[in-house]
Amino acid sequence: MGQVGLRVAKTRAMIGRFGFPWRAAAVPTGIAPAPPSRRLGADYDTDWARRYPARLARATIVEGIMRPAMAVIASPDRRGMDRLDGLDGAVVFVANHHSHADTPLLLTSIPDPWRHRLLVGAAADYFFGNRVSGAVAALAMGAVPIERSRVGRKSADMARDLIDDGWSILLYPEGGRSPDGWGQEFRGGAAFLAIRCNVPVVPIHLQGTGRILRKGRALPHPSRTTVTFGDPLVAAEGENARAFAVRLQAAVAALGDEATSDWWQARRRAHAGTSPGLTGPDVGAWRRAWALGDRDRRSRRKRRRWPAL
Repeated sequence: MGQVGLRVAKTRAMIGRFGFPWRAAAVPTGIAPAPPSRRLGADYDTDWARRYPARLARATIVEGIMRPAMAVIASPDRRGMDRLDGLDGAVVFVANHHSHADTPLLLTSIPDPWRHRLLVGAAADYFFGNRVSGAVAALAMGAVPIERSRVGRKSADMARDLIDDGWSILLYPEGGRSPDGWGQEFRGGAAFLAIRCNVPVVPIHLQGTGRILRKGRALPHPSRTTVTFGDPLVAAEGENARAFAVRLQAAVAALGDEATSDWWQARRRAHAGTSPGLTGPDVGAWRRAWALGDRDRRSRRKRRRWPAL
């Protein structure tokens, strides 16, 4: 026992002196040390969240927690799902973005076979700023870090590889939640990714989620919502990402018109290019709020006049 104890003491002394094997080798004198690698933000590794145990846990969260919660909080009216008939393989879903309720609502609205093989492009600086929030987002939502200020090579390459592996991805081309209930201009990242991966894009319009959990509110307020799926779109030959993004924004705006009026009138306006803009009127803040309230009132009147059959 004495010899064993002596060996243990020598081993501990060596570990304490050299830090082996838990500490990296010392940097040679005269060489600046490399900055520490925190692997947060766009560098956060989410591979573990796509392995079977994590996928099983996420399916349990989506079906056992999110679905009943959204049924109570959002009372969703899902429309246009027949437009996805015949669509197969990986897809890029794009939607307008009003609140944190958008993602759980979409995760429980997007149908199979995409629902349980779906990733959510989440702002790298917001959701992956620390390891705890990054792990929760990756596990519960299947979130992957996306740089929203620009189309970073790392994010684009990662998304391309995932789509090539058969994963679909949900993106919010506005880059962030609406500050006032109206939409924002679409950025080109989702369009660029769809062109690069040669996959169709399904536009989706969300109506009413801003009343549930608008930006700046901590607790949800139950409200009725409408999720409208549009026809899949593909980039035309030679169409660049900016032009395709404009077309995607127009498609989402037309779906918003459909949600607040009726299918026939919305289709006529979309064909004529006169659909109400997604971003709202270019006027003062109080007039924008007034116009938004008027649109919501028209939507409620329409629901009372034309009940779902």
